[in-house]
Amino acid sequence: MLAAKQSEMTFIRGLHNLHSSDQRTVVTIGSFDGVHLGHQAILEQVKLKAKALNVPSVVMVFEPQPQEFFSGEKAPARLMRLREKVETLRELGIDQVVCLQFNSALRSLTAEEFVSRVLVNGLSTRYLIVGDDFRFGCDRSGDFAMLRKAGKHHDFEVQDTDTLEVGGQRVSSTLVRQVLNQSDFEGASLLLGRPFTIRGCVVYGQQLGKKLGFPTANVQLNRYSAPISGVFAVLVTIDSEIYQGAANVGIRPTVGGLVKPILEVHLLDFRGDLYGHRIEVEFKHKIREEKKFTTLDSLVENIRRDVNNIRTWFSQQKNIENKA
Repeated sequence: MLAAKQSEMTFIRGLHNLHSSDQRTVVTIGSFDGVHLGHQAILEQVKLKAKALNVPSVVMVFEPQPQEFFSGEKAPARLMRLREKVETLRELGIDQVVCLQFNSALRSLTAEEFVSRVLVNGLSTRYLIVGDDFRFGCDRSGDFAMLRKAGKHHDFEVQDTDTLEVGGQRVSSTLVRQVLNQSDFEGASLLLGRPFTIRGCVVYGQQLGKKLGFPTANVQLNRYSAPISGVFAVLVTIDSEIYQGAANVGIRPTVGGLVKPILEVHLLDFRGDLYGHRIEVEFKHKIREEKKFTTLDSLVENIRRDVNNIRTWFSQQKNIENKA
């Protein structure tokens, strides 16, 4: 599990907000989608080096993620949104997160310009930790060898990172997506170092669930695709209280359909108003795929069946735990 850090973390957004400082930094750069165990190993190196040098630890990320900029709707499904990523990095004890907008202007920087404007003048980098396959710059000329050469010129050191494996497989965001696509939440937990969750703020929807007898807390995912879809048994944390729930991740094809998927959660045995609350949804077990039903009556009947199946599943899990 993540260890919470009490001290404040600084969040800087935009290249224009980066200013040279006498305070040197230890930096790592990447998408850090999911902040899985491989990422956490890099972050631990960053924190240890920052502590040894008595300087801040810095993680640089991009929004949108580079793959999203280049591939749009065809980009791989995100494991987490920016806010979730920043929260997780804070919980892991990073001092500063810098988020640069990945746009045409940033994309057009040469490797040398990126080093000068971002690493040197923007972050006052003292030590840079990246993977040995890291590449950057409009001409793709920025690689590990180029960084080391630039580091000698600009007075910063560069260190590469080792690949982390779990069960003989390299831990990566791609592997996490593959495991989640199989609804293997225990496997995902091993790769992430924590359960797979989605965090977000409950927003107003059509209130259709309430009219059908199954009110839902809706969380916008703000992405073209999600790493999971279907109906799930979940645990929902609200203000430190944990509730069992039935969740649907998808585009709601029966009631008109959406362009982007949404997370809808029906909390079992809960009464109250959740609008505006931040919730954390932990996915435990997949019940079925999302389906399009011909009538609202058939939709209601299937929701009722889903809820009963989820209650049964949680009851079985409790019995297994008691026997253990």
